[in-house]
Amino acid sequence: MLARVETCAVRGVEALPLRVEVSLTTGLPSFTVVGLVQSAVREGRERVAAALRSSGYGLPNRRITVNLAPADVRKGGTGFDLPIAVAILAAAGEVSEQAVEGSLLIGELGLDGALRPVPGVIPAALLARSRGRQLIVSEENFDEARLVQGVSVVAAASLEDAVETLRGRPRSGAQRRPNRGRGSVPDPRAIETDLVDVHGQQLARRALEIVAAGAHNLLLVGPPGVGKTMLARCLPGIMPPLSSEEALEVACVQSVSGVRRVEAALPGRPFRAPHHSISYAGLAGGGAPLRPGEITMAHNGVLFLDELPEFRRDVIEVLRQPLEDGCVTLARAGGAVHFPSRFLLVAAMNPCPCGYLGADTDRCRCVDSLVARYRARISGPLLDRLDLYVETPVPSIDRPNTGRGETSAVVARRVRTARELQTRRFRDDVSVHANGQMERRHVEQYCRLTADATRLLATLGQRLRLSLRARDRVLRVARTIADLDGSAAVGGTHVGEAIQYRSGLTAPR
Repeated sequence: MLARVETCAVRGVEALPLRVEVSLTTGLPSFTVVGLVQSAVREGRERVAAALRSSGYGLPNRRITVNLAPADVRKGGTGFDLPIAVAILAAAGEVSEQAVEGSLLIGELGLDGALRPVPGVIPAALLARSRGRQLIVSEENFDEARLVQGVSVVAAASLEDAVETLRGRPRSGAQRRPNRGRGSVPDPRAIETDLVDVHGQQLARRALEIVAAGAHNLLLVGPPGVGKTMLARCLPGIMPPLSSEEALEVACVQSVSGVRRVEAALPGRPFRAPHHSISYAGLAGGGAPLRPGEITMAHNGVLFLDELPEFRRDVIEVLRQPLEDGCVTLARAGGAVHFPSRFLLVAAMNPCPCGYLGADTDRCRCVDSLVARYRARISGPLLDRLDLYVETPVPSIDRPNTGRGETSAVVARRVRTARELQTRRFRDDVSVHANGQMERRHVEQYCRLTADATRLLATLGQRLRLSLRARDRVLRVARTIADLDGSAAVGGTHVGEAIQYRSGLTAPR
């Protein structure tokens, strides 16, 4: 007797279709699981056997062979418990083969037969939608799976609930509900930190507006206590709200990482601020099975690295590929896994080891060689991938009310208008959504300079020794400044302001 049940394995942020094949043959009773499985899957034999007995079905007194196909894909995790148990019951005749044909099952079983949540349910729901299957998950994963529109999701509290649902007799504990479409998603944290609360720092406020409007990267340099962290936390509040597609990508990353359960709403823009003691795997991703790191957790949001020189050199160098490609690739013995990592990088640092260079000459005792070593902790190639450099001086405290500026809501309206221009500009290219994501061919096509802008770029570019990458980044920022001004052409004032933000990244150190 042979039965087959559809399930999946999560690799990166994608779900790979798998088939659970169960064969019941005569011979000494045994229970074998094959198909390049890891220990968590092998241990699932005991969970499945106990769950079947607790649910009143019992384990067939046969030789049970379970194959997870294709056999060359490594399988890990506990989400195979439910499909293995259902496949055994189908092979024993408890569930008809036709009943399981249109379903995809995923979930962990308790010894009492209870169905427990597992990570990676959103990728599983996307796979079920693409294959025209209904998805059966635990009650805890129900709301999460429903974030994917166009798929029928069934929630079951136990193995018995799942079996009765497949038999066409859903119990009261089972819920079936197709998902509905959702529009753009506001960030619920957008009003937590408002730009109006930032005292002074007009240049940094302007830089934040440019960063949000064009999806550029920013480096803030200044002494402690001037508001660098507050400025960074204001950024999600002025960025455009996530579209449904972007929000689903964020939810998918959270689902794979295991941090998203139960929530019924799509998420807002992430803001990740890891400590400078973070490891390479913590930032880039890793572990067994592979889990996304902070770089991927910030996808479609903001990654804030405070005290940038204090991070280990090999750790922050991993940023170089994601800043260029929008993804991070982890190569392991079992193959390469790609995680999406398109984020805005906001980094902050002090001007010297003590932090008071140029701000408090009586307090700072850092010699030039010590300052040079401190700043050299950040490599030139990494700095070359940043777009804006802004110094944040100590604001004046003798006139406390003069430094208050616009609210985040006012700035966000200008940012949204500029982003709408870019959406129309790149409507025929699905890989680019903002100026900061433009490639060389886009720069040549959309960053046409006026005569005075061409002369200014040639003069200052030679003086600052801009690399080709740095030149392209200047043009991207200039294009964003022109969009904020509502200008179709990139003029000299736009290029001049863009180079002003670049000068600190290219000046001799």
